[in-house]
Amino acid sequence: MVVKSFCCAVLLLIMSGCSQHSSIKQSENNPKINAPTAELAYAQGLLLSQYNDWRGTPHKWGGMSKKGVDCSGLVKLTFEQQFSLSLPRTTAGQVKVGHSIKRQQLRTGDLVFFKTGVNVRHVGIMVDELQFFHASSSRGVILSRLDNPYWNSHYWQSRRVNLK
Repeated sequence: MVVKSFCCAVLLLIMSGCSQHSSIKQSENNPKINAPTAELAYAQGLLLSQYNDWRGTPHKWGGMSKKGVDCSGLVKLTFEQQFSLSLPRTTAGQVKVGHSIKRQQLRTGDLVFFKTGVNVRHVGIMVDELQFFHASSSRGVILSRLDNPYWNSHYWQSRRVNLK
């Protein structure tokens, strides 16, 4: 817990330094520049901590433990454990929370949804503007890049849940 708090504090200091520097170049047309950088850095620290804790956990349909977890279970557990927010258990329920955002607006903490089959949906959580973590059916809990050809071609939609 002390290490987790320390890492989050370091991230906050680093990112708030960047935030102050970038305020000179702030643009009303660029929502990423206007994003609350310190809050996003803190959320990113929490998400990376969660990822490191769950990394390599095998995939198990309906799973909600370190013995096995599925994509929506991982999302539900992460939001409860890191942000004290209760999300629905299923991808079908999670795709209805928060509000829809454009792919170009993605940032830390946003949910990304994919259509990976005729009636198969997948969900992950953005760690930054490019990477998300999720429970892969073949590799367990991993970090993936949104620009990976597989995920890029199966991207469906994104949702933002208020982390406050």
